[in-house]
Amino acid sequence: MPIKGNAFVAIWHDIRAESEVEYNRWHTREHMPERLSIPGFMRGRRGVDWKRDRHRYWTLYEGPNLDVFGSPAYLERLNNPTPWSQQIQPAFYNFIRCGCEVLVSLGEGLGGAMATYRISFDSIGEDGFRRAARPVAEQILGLDGISSVHIGLARPESTGAKTRETALRGTTQDGLFDAAILVDGIGRLELEAALPQISAALARHQLRPAPDDVAVYDLAFALDSMNRG
Repeated sequence: MPIKGNAFVAIWHDIRAESEVEYNRWHTREHMPERLSIPGFMRGRRGVDWKRDRHRYWTLYEGPNLDVFGSPAYLERLNNPTPWSQQIQPAFYNFIRCGCEVLVSLGEGLGGAMATYRISFDSIGEDGFRRAARPVAEQILGLDGISSVHIGLARPESTGAKTRETALRGTTQDGLFDAAILVDGIGRLELEAALPQISAALARHQLRPAPDDVAVYDLAFALDSMNRG
């Protein structure tokens, strides 16, 4: 399974232009290492699409189960942000976040870019989506340029705690979608070429995400767990 564990948190957001250089420095040097030092956090990834006007940044954290993302150790960090975090958090906006239960994760390794899909499955319901998850993943994985596919069922209750960090950041939206589909590709060029075929595979199962809910991010940074025990 290329996703480490059985759960992940997916985050999309923007950063105010005057803070972007400092954000990238903070997120790489302090924030993600801090998160990956929390027990249960297994891997983190950050992506960016400089061409996007909305949801330019994307982050993924992987863990063994959803409990990790509401654990006392995690909440302790969220309620005690570092001075650097207190400086950066107010620069966030358009912040969407949700913990997800992994339904299927196929393929190997990390790609150079990732396509993200926020999915609403009103037409087929949760049971229908669960049945469709593996066939969808298998169809997408068979496309040229695709290295792995991960499908998660949104569990907003796992990440909805109000903390000092959420207060610093302002509006945090945790329940805007029903599922997330993450598609690792060997690069942006290959992923963008595959987007029409991915859309067709989703449509065959009555899944038609809105254009604003589809994005391709170049991998900017990845880090494995800091826990060695």
